[in-house]
Amino acid sequence: QVQLAESGGDLVQPGGSLRLSCAASGSIYTINTMGWYRQAPGKQRELVAFITSGGGTNYVDSVKGRFTISRDSAKNVVYLQMNSLEPEDTAVYYCNADIVAYRFPGIRKVYWGQGTQVTVSS
Repeated sequence: QVQLAESGGDLVQPGGSLRLSCAASGSIYTINTMGWYRQAPGKQRELVAFITSGGGTNYVDSVKGRFTISRDSAKNVVYLQMNSLEPEDTAVYYCNADIVAYRFPGIRKVYWGQGTQVTVSS
């Protein structure tokens, strides 16, 4: 069984910083792309950033220059460093990962974490 677990969400003042972490565990053969999504109240879930197995990254325009995604492939962990946070960044942040598990050899499946709440408010 493959699981993703996020951590690091918190209440922070505008202009502050947070670092989110997401650890993948279980019978994992390989992890391809890993990403972070967010969903604010009353809005659709949106892609925030993703990172490929080769280290290539992409960001939604609203976070460029403020957020940085990285990964530790040896530990199966993806991070999201969030700086200069704005109230508009308030949302539940979810990580996902494109994983090949030993249980399903050769088959890529997308797994999701349970989410972590980020609230930006004074």
